[in-house]
Amino acid sequence: MPMNFTGRFAGRSAVITGGASGIGLAVAQRIVDEGGRVSIWDRDPAQIERASAVIADLHGVTVDVADPAAVERAARQTIEALGAVDILVTSAAITGPNMTMWDYSTDDWRRVIDININGVFYCNRALVPHMLERNYGRIVNIASIAGKEGNPNASAYSTSKAAVIGMTKSLGKELAKTKVTVNCVTPAAVRTAIFQQMSQQHIDFMLSKIPMARFGEVEEVAALISWIASEECSFTTAAVFDVSGGRATY
Repeated sequence: MPMNFTGRFAGRSAVITGGASGIGLAVAQRIVDEGGRVSIWDRDPAQIERASAVIADLHGVTVDVADPAAVERAARQTIEALGAVDILVTSAAITGPNMTMWDYSTDDWRRVIDININGVFYCNRALVPHMLERNYGRIVNIASIAGKEGNPNASAYSTSKAAVIGMTKSLGKELAKTKVTVNCVTPAAVRTAIFQQMSQQHIDFMLSKIPMARFGEVEEVAALISWIASEECSFTTAAVFDVSGGRATY
């Protein structure tokens, strides 16, 4: 069972994109349990409603992170509702179809890139100025082990997650002399609803690459993210944290 660090996020407010399910929802639960307030940004209002039934006092915004104007509106709305945003966790992502790169349609490719990397850029860009004004911030971008190793039949996803790693390192260095840190995590496969977007063959391939011979649990990833998002993680920025069951090789 996850440990509870009572009061760790007291007085802090977080935005979690894709926060209505999967890893994002687990992080939201953890932050609320430890005294913080959370706004979940998700494109599915029904999912937000279901999440709100599970976690008390959630703030929710229906937003497509691939729409920069919608992200800016969501940021303004959230700051007004919560008073401030101290933490950003970018969990919204899609896998795209599992097929060779030469079979990819341009529409499928653009959609993965729009959500998985452009969406992360829009959300970081929207909230960094606010964090700088407050002289505090914790940004945790969720990448993937696929961004390091490149999974076959997942070229768009792998490319987008590699880009998240690069953007995190760049932004973290730009903000290194401030009180805003920017880090990312690279999970191996974690069984969430995103598996519904993958072929069984691809799921089996991912499992075969994990030395622990099991998928990760959302609570395990949320535990790491919660520490990175806390005040205690104060001397780490532009870093990449693996949570891969031994799969990561660098």
